[in-house]
Amino acid sequence: MEDKEKRKKDTNSFKSDRVTLKKEIGLLSACAIIIGNIIGSGIFISPKGVLEHAGSVGLSLIVWVCGGGICALGSLCYAELGVTIPKSGGDYSYVTEIFGGLVGFLLLWSAVLIMYPTTLAVIALTFSNYVLQPAFPECLPPYIATRLLATICVLFLTWVNCSSVRWATRIQDVFTVAKLLALVLIIVVGLVQIFRGHYDALRPSVAFEFSQDPSVGQIALAFLQASFAYSGWNFLNYVTEEIVEPRKNLPRAIYISIPLVTLVYTLTNIAYFSSMTPEELLASNAVAVTFGQKLLGMFSWVMPISVALSTFGGINGYLFTSSRLCFSGAREGHLPYLLAMIHLKNCTPIPALLVCCFATIVILCIGETHNLINYVSFINYLSYGVTIAGLLYLRKKKPNMVRPIKISMLIPIAYLVFWAVLLGFSLYSEPVVCGLGMVIMLTGVPVYFVGVHWKDKPKWVYRVVERVTYVGQKVCYVVFPQEDLSETEPLTSSKATD
Repeated sequence: MEDKEKRKKDTNSFKSDRVTLKKEIGLLSACAIIIGNIIGSGIFISPKGVLEHAGSVGLSLIVWVCGGGICALGSLCYAELGVTIPKSGGDYSYVTEIFGGLVGFLLLWSAVLIMYPTTLAVIALTFSNYVLQPAFPECLPPYIATRLLATICVLFLTWVNCSSVRWATRIQDVFTVAKLLALVLIIVVGLVQIFRGHYDALRPSVAFEFSQDPSVGQIALAFLQASFAYSGWNFLNYVTEEIVEPRKNLPRAIYISIPLVTLVYTLTNIAYFSSMTPEELLASNAVAVTFGQKLLGMFSWVMPISVALSTFGGINGYLFTSSRLCFSGAREGHLPYLLAMIHLKNCTPIPALLVCCFATIVILCIGETHNLINYVSFINYLSYGVTIAGLLYLRKKKPNMVRPIKISMLIPIAYLVFWAVLLGFSLYSEPVVCGLGMVIMLTGVPVYFVGVHWKDKPKWVYRVVERVTYVGQKVCYVVFPQEDLSETEPLTSSKATD
């Protein structure tokens, strides 16, 4: 992690052949990235956790609707940030620009070390479990088999993303449509059940019968579980520099995608409760499969396949966007310089993709990852709040900065009020789980001061890093890309006048 300027002086055989990231993400693909990243394994895992903490069917449905509303508030804030600071990297790039290197590095550190590899591992394991379940109808699939299939899936999609941005976005488009069709099937079957009069669990008199006394802390944990299903709503901001006309298509994609996902999630949960009692849902480890077995009869095999398609597209989307986070961090000098390079012909960030792939496989090998959902969600929400607080700080610090989109101040304030309540009560209810999330993030402090802030390292350290970078360039056939200033020049000139 040597000094950024020093590394740019590194002489290598590819220096004269620099290329840029390709702008191949139109409005349709942008919507597919948001929808595809949100709809992964969460809607098939989180309903159980939301119901367990909410304590009643009615309150769990309110949590799902409000969770989508909170995402909508957050996405409006990110729309303003995305067109005001049009850099790839999402939260990390905005926080680094607003608050400086240390805060940005801590977000980057927690995301690269645990948040995205863990989420990818959970989705990959869900994929392998649903694919293998028909072969093991009477028991759980073998531990080794699930890990092996999950690893193969991650490796294959890493290869696709390394080979072509166009292939990766086409896979995202196709599998986003497939997963929406799968959820539409659940919704339609559920609505048929309701029209036939099977909606006992949804009657108000029954829906608000609590299995436990409701508390603010438990409701906060229910929101954390729902947030795992909604996570990914901000991922389009990680690939801003690859979007065609980002100042138009970024906010449009957000406005289209978030309400659509909220509607689909709410209707899907209503469909679940049309065929399952709360007790049956809580007892199920595969909600969609239980739903299919009860209502689809001989066609129940459709549900495992549908979930597999959904999670396959989710893995692709997370790989695509999280690799751009590594790329952005390396470009700012917070990660090894090699990770900021892209393939000479394919224009894909191969080193960053390989790091994401390797980190995910390590998490897969460690053991069970489902217990990590709560503190992954905690870190997620922590980063969202810091980023949106940055929007308010930037409004005060640079009031004359060019803002193609300028939202009402009430939106970020409302989000931050909810954010503070949620995190406060989550920390009170689960201090160990949430504390682990904080510890993981704070371990980045010494790493930052040693790896980034310390400029006068011994010369041998720079020589080793330069040698590794050179070898990595040879192996991956990558170069440092030129920056595309077409979208950032007006903002740069505005900064100079502030």
